[in-house]
Amino acid sequence: QVQLVESGGGLVQTGGSLRLSCAASGSISSGYVMGWYRQAPGKQRELVARIASGGNTDYAESVKGRFIISSDNAKNTVYLQMNSLKLEDTAVYYCNARRGTLSLQYGVIFWGKGTLVTVSP
Repeated sequence: QVQLVESGGGLVQTGGSLRLSCAASGSISSGYVMGWYRQAPGKQRELVARIASGGNTDYAESVKGRFIISSDNAKNTVYLQMNSLKLEDTAVYYCNARRGTLSLQYGVIFWGKGTLVTVSP
């Protein structure tokens, strides 16, 4: 069973940067798509970015050009580098993992407990 723990959230001003980390207890070197999702108060959880085991990525339109997802398979860790932060980026950010590729996933979805990112004026 995969366990995910997020870290790196905090308070940052608009235009600033922050890097989130997601440490996985199991291997993410093969067979898994790792993703970052976020949920703002009163809103539904939404996809931010994903990375497949082969290195392919995709992003929500709202973060393209600003956020970068990456992974360090040796450390079983996924990162989300967030740049040019905006007020609307304020949310709890969740890491998730599921077997498959970017185009097709299957099986159990694993979630972390989340880390809060607050962007101030």
